[in-house]
Amino acid sequence: MKILLCFGTRPEAIKMAPVYHQLKKQANFEVKVCVTAQHREMLDQVLAFFEIVPDYDLDLMQPNQTLNSLSAVILSNMDSILQEVKPDLVLVHGDTTTSSMVALAAFHLGIKIGHIEAGLRSFNKQFPFPEEINRQFTSKLADIHFTPTVVATQNLLKEGISFQNIIQTGNTVIDALLWTKAKISEEGYSLPEIEMLKKTIPVDKKMVLVTGHRRENYGLGLANLCEALLTIAQRKDVSVVYPVHLNPNVQDLVREKLTNKKNIYLVPPSSYPAFVWLMQQSFLIVTDSGGIQEEAPSLGKAVLVTRTISERPEGVEAGFCQIIGSEQKKIEESIVQLLDSFSGFTDVKNPYGTGNASQQIVDFLVSNT
Repeated sequence: MKILLCFGTRPEAIKMAPVYHQLKKQANFEVKVCVTAQHREMLDQVLAFFEIVPDYDLDLMQPNQTLNSLSAVILSNMDSILQEVKPDLVLVHGDTTTSSMVALAAFHLGIKIGHIEAGLRSFNKQFPFPEEINRQFTSKLADIHFTPTVVATQNLLKEGISFQNIIQTGNTVIDALLWTKAKISEEGYSLPEIEMLKKTIPVDKKMVLVTGHRRENYGLGLANLCEALLTIAQRKDVSVVYPVHLNPNVQDLVREKLTNKKNIYLVPPSSYPAFVWLMQQSFLIVTDSGGIQEEAPSLGKAVLVTRTISERPEGVEAGFCQIIGSEQKKIEESIVQLLDSFSGFTDVKNPYGTGNASQQIVDFLVSNT
């Protein structure tokens, strides 16, 4: 069986890496990888760490490219790749423009599609944008749906997708996280980036780890976050560490407001192992990222989500995450409350899985080919 894995962003690469390595163990599978490089530099970091060499690299990233131009060029380029490879199955992941356009290209050629991390829904097409529609669109095209949770499975069933085409596996990001955590803990393992962070960040303060990159937070939402962080950083017991996303919509505003401010450490976008290390060192995490909401429970970390709605309700229901929106006062109050009262979780059971999702995906493919 010939399988083509397609992805284009750092989060996809992280979550597809353990699937790739499990598939490579199967003698009866011929596995190929195609990356669109929708995110170039951040994607390459993950490929290097997880030792994945793409068979096809479309290298499509352009400065300030629009969603329409990116969609068109992915669809056009994938046509020739798919006709050359002639895979029996294309595996895509999650909610990116790469995922939805690759799925469409495969559908047009009559190629079977497997969707990993299927079934997530916010039920609001603007939040997150464009990810919510990408997910729904990909679900309409996919033949096999690998869901991470019961909620995701139920979402698909309500949309009329047959139960026999849904395989609930947990989320592969937990596989990647646990592998990475073990790797960076190995005796003798050293990463210059982590060593530099150790020299930069004070160890005697409560670290507030921050990320932000969602389109809906560009402008006012991001400005509110920065103003809240300036207030929080006035506390003597706190350090704010912010790996700043490469997107100019994030970089320009964050650096204008937070550069050279006391107790605030702006660092370049972290490689995945370095970011896992940062999560381990943090007291709490403030983010609009979906993946971090899934990873943090396995590390026993509390997460404040600077969004008004999340397609990952399981973490909220389990008490690991709080949805706090993007108002400055609410962000400040939520951070202060955790800084002053959070003493850890008594029962750390990650609702997104235990680290065997990739194995379950491959087991299904082995038994159904």
